[in-house]
Amino acid sequence: MKKVLVANRGEIALRIMKTLQKMGIKTVAVYSEADRHAPHVRFADEAVLLGKAPSSASYLVMEKLIDAAKQTGADGIHPGYGFLSENAIFAQMVADNDITFIGPRPHAIKIMGNKLAAKDAVKDYNIPMVPGGEKAIADVDLAQKVASEIGFPILIKASAGGGGKGMRIVNNLSELPEQMNRAISEATAAFGDGSVFIEKYVGSPRHIEIQVLADTHGNIVHLFERECSIQRRHQKVVEEAPSSILTPEIRSAMGEAAIKVAKACDYIGAGTVEFLLDEDLNFYFLEMNTRLQVEHPVTELITGLDLVEQQIKVARGEKLEFNQEDLTIHGHALEVRVYAEDPLDDFMPSIGKLITYRTPTGAGIRVDDGFEEGMNVPMYYDPMLSKLITYGKNRDEAIQLMIKAIDTYHISGVATTLPFGKFVCEHEAFRSGKFDTHFVKDFYSPEQLTSQYRQEKEIAALVGLQLYLEHRKKINIPKTTHSNWKMNRM
Repeated sequence: MKKVLVANRGEIALRIMKTLQKMGIKTVAVYSEADRHAPHVRFADEAVLLGKAPSSASYLVMEKLIDAAKQTGADGIHPGYGFLSENAIFAQMVADNDITFIGPRPHAIKIMGNKLAAKDAVKDYNIPMVPGGEKAIADVDLAQKVASEIGFPILIKASAGGGGKGMRIVNNLSELPEQMNRAISEATAAFGDGSVFIEKYVGSPRHIEIQVLADTHGNIVHLFERECSIQRRHQKVVEEAPSSILTPEIRSAMGEAAIKVAKACDYIGAGTVEFLLDEDLNFYFLEMNTRLQVEHPVTELITGLDLVEQQIKVARGEKLEFNQEDLTIHGHALEVRVYAEDPLDDFMPSIGKLITYRTPTGAGIRVDDGFEEGMNVPMYYDPMLSKLITYGKNRDEAIQLMIKAIDTYHISGVATTLPFGKFVCEHEAFRSGKFDTHFVKDFYSPEQLTSQYRQEKEIAALVGLQLYLEHRKKINIPKTTHSNWKMNRM
């Protein structure tokens, strides 16, 4: 593999290209008209314009990506995450054009891309699953019957897609018809597939995911877990590795279950198996993401592995250079996703120009980003500006370093989730490890964040006043009757 086209944009495109460059592999960027001057375009060895700003006219047009690869002579395509990264049709199209798709085979993407198909694939591997229906349901009467058998509360989930879309919690029978219709409508709009299914709602869950890595020679390992329970609208905002709640025994059991999931779909490359963990530390298979995860840096930091490099080596047909016994956890890593969203306005997107954009630096601080000062945040794509990652010898150290890093991350022109990230890191529930996916609902409100701002400003004002008074005492201006100015005038 001598040249790879990165079928993505922003921070993940840059992240992938840096590893490719390190490995001596030429890079091809693709871009829309909105990203013409983006850092990932300038960084690449070559760049190809795909089309207009909307992703439907650029980053999601499979034929244009294949043509760009052929035009530049790229022999590999890395999809990153999002866009076409979990599209089995695109993966097959890449293979059909004799280009290496840096990711799993199309059939694995297809199976794990549908939650019901994934459940069916793993059912013979003795993997714990949340009680619920095993078939798509469109009939309200049948849904009521299944819900009554499972017991309320239940969760209606879209079979396709993710990110919390097509998902509804139902507490009683009377709510079911309306919530089901909403879930079907949302799933149809988001994924073009309105099929939904019902499962028991797990109260106070933790969201734990296991990173797996598999080569083409039958070797599969897990790279331990990531804690992803801090979410807003069912989407992750803060992640860490390892989890503060897992015992070595549970970690090992979850790791083995994740490997079985990978075997169930003949998985190749880097993937993530997601689980729910209940109050009694029972875990249940949720789904598999057949791509590189946004939060992969925290796993890289605790294992010392470059996951993009591993993906490329696997795609080249190389064997894994390590086995499970060689892998250990070192230290603790924390990631805050920095979105152009306003945490004081229900995390609504904040579009505008980055008037100030200065990132923190120092030992144990990593910033994966794709923006620069003076750039506009476009309205067409996911509003994530960067990922801020810290690493320490233990969890407390990583948290404290994150607070310091947030304080020295200066952004103006758009609202960001940095203040929310700091709120999380300073909250006792997070610091103690006693939290779940309901953290935002249970502990956060815009008023609390505003109050925190006000307290910080008051403290800063008092410190400033104290310093002024102390310095004023030290400065003694002598009174003189002699003035050179007066003498010069005379």
